[in-house]
Amino acid sequence: MKIIRAVLAAVLAIEMTLAASGCSVLKDITGGETIRIISGSENEALEQIIADCEKSTGVNIEITYKGSVDIMRELKNGAPGYDAVWTASSLWLSLGDEKHIVKHDESICTTPVIFGIKQSVAEELGFTDGVVSVRDILSAIEDGKLTFCMTSATQSNSGASAYIGFLYALLEKSNALTNDDLSEPKLKEQIKKLFSGVERSSGSSGWLEEMFLAGDYDAMVNYECLIIDANRQLTQTGREPLYAVYPYDGLSIADSPLGYLDHGNEKKEEAFLKVQDYLLSDEAQTAIEATGRRISLNGVSEQNKAVFNQAWGIDVTRILSPITMPSADVLMNALNLWQSSFRKPSLTVYCLDFSGSMEGEGNSQLLSAMQQVLVEEYAEANLLQAADGDVNIVVTFDNDIMNVYTSADSDADSLRELYENVRTEQIGGGTDIYKPVQYAVELIREDYDTSAYTAAVILMTDGASQTNSKSGFEEFYITNGGDIPVFSIMFGSAESAQLDDIALLTNARVFDGREDLVGAFRSVKGYN
Repeated sequence: MKIIRAVLAAVLAIEMTLAASGCSVLKDITGGETIRIISGSENEALEQIIADCEKSTGVNIEITYKGSVDIMRELKNGAPGYDAVWTASSLWLSLGDEKHIVKHDESICTTPVIFGIKQSVAEELGFTDGVVSVRDILSAIEDGKLTFCMTSATQSNSGASAYIGFLYALLEKSNALTNDDLSEPKLKEQIKKLFSGVERSSGSSGWLEEMFLAGDYDAMVNYECLIIDANRQLTQTGREPLYAVYPYDGLSIADSPLGYLDHGNEKKEEAFLKVQDYLLSDEAQTAIEATGRRISLNGVSEQNKAVFNQAWGIDVTRILSPITMPSADVLMNALNLWQSSFRKPSLTVYCLDFSGSMEGEGNSQLLSAMQQVLVEEYAEANLLQAADGDVNIVVTFDNDIMNVYTSADSDADSLRELYENVRTEQIGGGTDIYKPVQYAVELIREDYDTSAYTAAVILMTDGASQTNSKSGFEEFYITNGGDIPVFSIMFGSAESAQLDDIALLTNARVFDGREDLVGAFRSVKGYN
């Protein structure tokens, strides 16, 4: 009893000290209300502001970051595990909130989706001298003077927003886009020419920035705030900054809505409104603006003016005239057309582990993952369906290459046959992850014109490589790898260090599929 009293006395002493300083962390001890938010990855940059919000409101905030399509899918299912949703754009609320559970949604900040082009390239193209149109960018691509990186239009908001803007510009639309517009004969030809300039793709805006900084590319399409952040890092390391280009005829703006998910809990709703009120307060808004996000249509505050560096082409004085997003059915039609007809073809080599440790559950998980893209009904549900010109290759391996299966046809029967080959593959012996990956890179480099595809290798393994051929693979890739990324999905007892090294070498990333292999696989496929 004395010990309990001593502990209580200590707790009260801490509370009195914190109260005197205007802070409180005892919500973690006393069980303050918790708000679980499903959010776009672009909000990771605001985590310090979220931490300040917790201290100020006494509300615990738990954030799960997902891609825009996954957030849309959660909303369609009623989002039972979440209390709030914070998307990059309202378009994902309109597509996902079929159950009408979103309440109190308010824009926290805005940021336009723009081109960030190397200063020297932008100057050479004449893009630093005045207004630029999407057709100006298309001409530069057709002349072989510009390539760019962007996110997947069916997996990430920045990619979707840019794509919808391109459609408006090429169709010369000033009013809302319609399904009839999307069937215009010349549109497919023009949009495919525009996307032929895509050099690398990504499934998220944040990782697109990381990839861009780790490589050597002409340009990227991303949020203005991430172009600003990239320029901070580029100039700090003595590299050439990006020049911000705002296509006047196809500009879209991410409005970052935060909304409550109404599951009938009044205490949760009250806590949510406290969080939202804090994020809309002058203090929080100024801090958000300091990250390069806009909080006003009338320029920026004096104290944050230097963040929006005019030398980088950042223009906060011009009036932005964003496109009007079309209705939900037109949006879905447009996204399906991008995935199945308009995007640059993908060339994907799947290196699939069939070593002995895959027997049983591992093999079952792998087959479920492959089903997501090779079986038509699953692929369509995930907006991952094949497009004209796609090439899908499967390399199965254990401690050696077992079999190679190829489908150079987007036809559903051809892809299902590829899946059946995977489904009936036999479990083998040991594990060597380097041999199949090297084989895959060689296959891409020798047999295909990589400029015609967004090419990638996807490695799925549940264990560590028992053959230490890392140095040999590194030597090969530095000499022959070009810019072919090797994305890895680890599950089971896969060795993360080996996969991290491959990702670093090839400017790719590792996905953790140990809790949700199928979800990880859906995510990685959005990267090419």
